[in-house]
Amino acid sequence: MHPIYDYIKQALAGYYPAGEAAALGKWILTDCFHLSAVDLYAGKDTNFSIDSRTRLEDILSRLKRYEPLQYIIGEASFCGLSLKVTPAVLIPRPETEELIDWIVADYRGVAGKTVLDVGTGSGCIPIALARRLENPRVFSWDVSEAALQVAAENVVRNGVEVTLQQVDVLQADCPAFPVDILVSNPPYIAEKERSSMERNVLDWEPGLALFVPDDDPLVFYRRIAEIGWQRLLPSGTLYYEINQAYGGETVALLRSIGYVDVELRKDLSGNDRMIKAVRP
Repeated sequence: MHPIYDYIKQALAGYYPAGEAAALGKWILTDCFHLSAVDLYAGKDTNFSIDSRTRLEDILSRLKRYEPLQYIIGEASFCGLSLKVTPAVLIPRPETEELIDWIVADYRGVAGKTVLDVGTGSGCIPIALARRLENPRVFSWDVSEAALQVAAENVVRNGVEVTLQQVDVLQADCPAFPVDILVSNPPYIAEKERSSMERNVLDWEPGLALFVPDDDPLVFYRRIAEIGWQRLLPSGTLYYEINQAYGGETVALLRSIGYVDVELRKDLSGNDRMIKAVRP
């Protein structure tokens, strides 16, 4: 292996588990310094310039403060897309890609649907759906102006059409228009779960997009489901990413409102993670 790879692993020892430090080393060298697989695995001692070494030390210093590498390099991958990310938005997760796959599979060969995403963040969900569905009309809401600015850059970067709107869904007045698909990955981590979270999430990612009150962890699911009941067309579908601890409660909530064909799915790790429900 490349000698700088070994240096990175040693520098991060004690901060990250060995496997994670090794993965970070490969990621840094391939994504940040553009080493090829041959250079990385053949162990060729590529000369790093003074500027490159300075940049590497800055990256390592920030990683030792548990800053996510995606924020350090300023971008993340999602469904084959390149997205700008900053601490104003959550880093897109692989589990959310599974939610996208479910929606795309359900609507394969169906054109012209209207999609509403609630909780824009980086724009990962609406941009991926704008890319992968057939000629959709895509709208996306977020309460955070900073998040919407990041999402707007990602819409341009990826060459899609998404209408972004600053909307607080917990307030009474939300834009009203008919929708075929409503999707959301809202805040769902209870405050009591803070103590079990990793520092790279807790210290760096936006709490506004993460946490809900302990006494009402389904607050966003309830409100978004109510919006869906008002705006979804007959046979329209609601899709959620959920907290695995509240799968049963979220299913029961949707059924109590009147949704039918409510389906709870596990992610690839075996955790309850996604729900689909139909507006009759």
